[in-house]
Amino acid sequence: MRFTAMNRGQSGKMAMAAAALSAGLLALTGCGYINAQQTSHQYAASDGTRAEVGPVQLRNMLIVSAGENQPGRVIGAVYNSSSKDVKVTLKGAEGAQTEVSVKQNAYTLLNESADEAILSTSGGKPGSLVDIQVTEDGTNVNKTVKIPVVDGTLKEYAAYLPGGTPSGSATPSETATPSDTASATPTASH
Repeated sequence: MRFTAMNRGQSGKMAMAAAALSAGLLALTGCGYINAQQTSHQYAASDGTRAEVGPVQLRNMLIVSAGENQPGRVIGAVYNSSSKDVKVTLKGAEGAQTEVSVKQNAYTLLNESADEAILSTSGGKPGSLVDIQVTEDGTNVNKTVKIPVVDGTLKEYAAYLPGGTPSGSATPSETATPSDTASATPTASH
């Protein structure tokens, strides 16, 4: 068996090939180090908006409305991380306003199990974002939040389209009892 010595040109090429290979391996294994982790980035993973207003956290907030000048129902979740009950006021276009009561260290879901939180006008066409001024009365913090307007095109939202007259307030779902709803329903007498 015969071994031959490498000349300088051959050993230089070999060293460059090794360096290129190791740089490629470092680039492949270092991707997680260089690029931001998507799991550490918080975002609204639904159709709705999220925001913090003092101790109040809004999650998955939407306005469901048939049109720009039509009433709009606010749906989503409102969390209160403070040690006292708060009232959250949502003010929209043309003086439209609704209030949501949230107990201390609790949440209110604005859905089919809660009273409706209705704005007299949505302030935007379905598919648009509208400015809603959110104020909580615990620390009197307020913030303008962009909330999307959707319509009943998707069946998930069709049930939330406002019907009838706006009530203008929502109450926590924990306070509703079957006896409250039973006494509110009219009974027919024969």
